[in-house]
Amino acid sequence: MLEELRIQNLGVIADATLPFSDGLTVLTGETGAGKTMVVAGLGLLFGGRASKVPPSGEKTVVEGRIRTDNVPSQLRERAIAAGAELDDDSELLLARSVSIEGRSRAWVGGRSAPIGVLGELGELTVSVHGQSDQMRLLNPSEQRAALDRFAGEAHLKLVADYAETFHSLHAVSEQLTRLQGDAREMAREADLLRLGLEEIASVDPQPGEEQELAEEGRRLEHAETLRQAAAAAHQALIGLDDDTQGAVDLSGSAARLLDAQADTDPMLAEYAERLSQASAALSEAGSDLLHYIEGLQADPSRLEEIFQRQLAIKGLLRKYAEDIDGVLAWAETSRQRLNELESSDDRIEELTEELAALTEQAATQAAQLSKSRRSAAERFSAAVSSELKNLAMPHASVVASVNPRPAGKSALRLCVDGTEHGATEEGIDDIELQLRPHPGSPAAPLTKGASGGELSRVMLAIEVVFAGAGGPPVLVFDEVDAGVGGQAAVEIGRCLARLARRHQVLVVTHLPQVAAFADRHLVVSKDTSGSVTVSGVQVVDDGQRARELARMLAGMPDSHLGVAHAEELLASAAKLKSGKLRLRPTEG
Repeated sequence: MLEELRIQNLGVIADATLPFSDGLTVLTGETGAGKTMVVAGLGLLFGGRASKVPPSGEKTVVEGRIRTDNVPSQLRERAIAAGAELDDDSELLLARSVSIEGRSRAWVGGRSAPIGVLGELGELTVSVHGQSDQMRLLNPSEQRAALDRFAGEAHLKLVADYAETFHSLHAVSEQLTRLQGDAREMAREADLLRLGLEEIASVDPQPGEEQELAEEGRRLEHAETLRQAAAAAHQALIGLDDDTQGAVDLSGSAARLLDAQADTDPMLAEYAERLSQASAALSEAGSDLLHYIEGLQADPSRLEEIFQRQLAIKGLLRKYAEDIDGVLAWAETSRQRLNELESSDDRIEELTEELAALTEQAATQAAQLSKSRRSAAERFSAAVSSELKNLAMPHASVVASVNPRPAGKSALRLCVDGTEHGATEEGIDDIELQLRPHPGSPAAPLTKGASGGELSRVMLAIEVVFAGAGGPPVLVFDEVDAGVGGQAAVEIGRCLARLARRHQVLVVTHLPQVAAFADRHLVVSKDTSGSVTVSGVQVVDDGQRARELARMLAGMPDSHLGVAHAEELLASAAKLKSGKLRLRPTEG
């Protein structure tokens, strides 16, 4: 599926093209030649972090060509959705560049694309396993994830459903705890709001009341002065007595004099009309002044009421707002908040009922999940143990232990089958992969019971089991055979060859026993003749391949004896791949 990889300016590799083939491709070479850079290049091509790229002083470019005629349909669909164009022969071109400054760009099918698209395509295309992956396998959470993936789609649906319920349960539990913890504080807040609302209600301020009270107070406070001014104005309009004419009589007399001469000059009629209107207005003003004088009385009790009212309103303004409108707005907001606080008891009751329902649902789902895990653990243990027999560990077995988590290990607890267990979003189970080296011996955790070579074979056995359950079509193993030698190395090579019947497998190895099983053998070699050491990659076959295996066997590629030994190893590997030769199972 992965047909070709070109790497430029990555570590010690200046420019190298790696042609891949179906089946098993091995990559060998001297230590420091740059084999790891090939894996790093694959990581870059499929969206890996650019910060892990060793600086070379020039822009790093990685290009890959993928054959898409036999890949998952979602890979093609995702590439086309990103704007990719497939070649006539259904090939997809990918590219990634990283500048000296660290800026990164990606291309999918000739179109610029986000780096994340390369990552999505990588998840569907390739699975990389190295020694760091072995370390991750020692992590309990990784072991749980491995078992869940093996269990299949129906099990993963149980995992997702339970996780959704757990998150809802956790959210409701936190909200209920917060409400219950804040109940005393909310009660104090409600009391303060009630006191404030009662105080405002007792005063009952009205919009615009401040100005009205101020005007009435000034009027009452200066009643005598206002009466004298109004009386003088009234006298000026009406007159002091019958012998003294006021403004009303004078304006009326003037109007009558002009009206008498209106026939002689019509303009005087207009003036007479205007004086008549003025006289009527003055008469009306005089009448109003009289009513004003009659109604204007000094009222000390009313003045005291006004002062007390103003004092009460000022007290509200001092506590709640700058004016009466603000006080009324505070009261409205406080009533709404008080309703919320008074309804908190109802909310607590609702959340309590919801928590009980979610707890029951989560407990039921957790029980189903645990049952499914125990069933998957039996199949997983049997499958991995079976593969170990093919990896020179015929008496060893792997046990996937599924144990209920004690209640004290988690903040949330679920009661399942009458017993409380600690619950997390993954369930109520603690998963631990254990290795039993021999029948009758106690099973020990992989962290304690497996050597480096055994851990490599356990990891490979697990990968073979996963491959049978599906997964990415391209598998990359970066020196996962470390710590292994002898017949165990031969068995690892044969296992990888079997895995390559269903997947495209790329292996970086130092073991000639593994390299002998390759369908294509690539050698990374370094050139130290110049001022800068650079590496290149070439395909080897026939005699060249035997010389490379002789170098790996004894460091003597030019030794006739070493080459003869390598040719014998190649012949044995070919027979083992074809099934014409069988090895006697022994403990590696």
